[in-house]
Amino acid sequence: MTTVRERTRPGRGAVTTGPRPGRDPRKNIRPWLLLAPALLVMGGLLLYPLLRVAVISLQDFGLRELVSGRTDWVGFDNYAELLGDGQLWRTALPNTVVFAVATVALTVVLGTLVALLLVRLGPVARGVVTTAIMVAWAIPAVTGTYVWVFLFTPGDGLAIQALDALGLVDAATANPFTDRLSFFAVAALNVVHHGFPFVALTVLAGLLTVPQEITEAATVDGANAWRRFWSVTFPMLRPVFAVVTVLSTIWDFKVFTQIYLMPGGDGVTRSVLNLGTWSYVESFAQNRYGLGAAIAVLLTALLLVITVGYLRLLFREDEL
Repeated sequence: MTTVRERTRPGRGAVTTGPRPGRDPRKNIRPWLLLAPALLVMGGLLLYPLLRVAVISLQDFGLRELVSGRTDWVGFDNYAELLGDGQLWRTALPNTVVFAVATVALTVVLGTLVALLLVRLGPVARGVVTTAIMVAWAIPAVTGTYVWVFLFTPGDGLAIQALDALGLVDAATANPFTDRLSFFAVAALNVVHHGFPFVALTVLAGLLTVPQEITEAATVDGANAWRRFWSVTFPMLRPVFAVVTVLSTIWDFKVFTQIYLMPGGDGVTRSVLNLGTWSYVESFAQNRYGLGAAIAVLLTALLLVITVGYLRLLFREDEL
């Protein structure tokens, strides 16, 4: 039996079965070449300062070293001093963690409630309310902090007078900036007021993408408003809530302006220091830049651990 192999020339309907030509390696490089300028800028603006802080944290770096440019390496002595300082465990770390957890929860809850309100309003009313809450978002943190300090000024602050009229405090003696709990309560009002518009508008954008047929079907099945939100809306908007929660966590863990500008927050009242203000006070008030850098590195590491842990909790590993 003889096998005849037909050979046809390319271009006349023949199908060639030879090896496929390899992909041009230059095509794999082109995207990186296009991204290179942006990556270099981001590396210069983000990675270099972070690495510089990490290097300074390994030195006994003070005003003398800053002026002379001399390097005095001490290894992990700054971290040993930091971890052995009771101020970290009794004051700075609890203030940072508890304040961030409370403000993130309040910001996300309030922003979600406002978003649920906005989605029910008509176009005109929604535009008016959105403009109103955008004003709170547009106010600089410095200005907003001074407004809240003015409202809670001991004696004649509007908020103090209102609380006195309700019989909750004595305006003649009440000073919310000397007590640890009341100090952070005022700071939390400031942070939540400044942060909830972002959550509200982001969640609103997600709510507008939820098909009405799904919520209507849940209503027909007898689900109340809470059940519809938790069983239908929230699972569909899980990525949205992940984004707003992670960003709020980053912002609230490293909050500085709202604490530092309040009376006593600049280090005068040691009981209200958080990691951010403590790092600043040690660096620029005590001229101990090495210890201040170690505190900043600890804050960054803590923030990374909490953010990654939250993402792993929010998403299953097969969804990451």
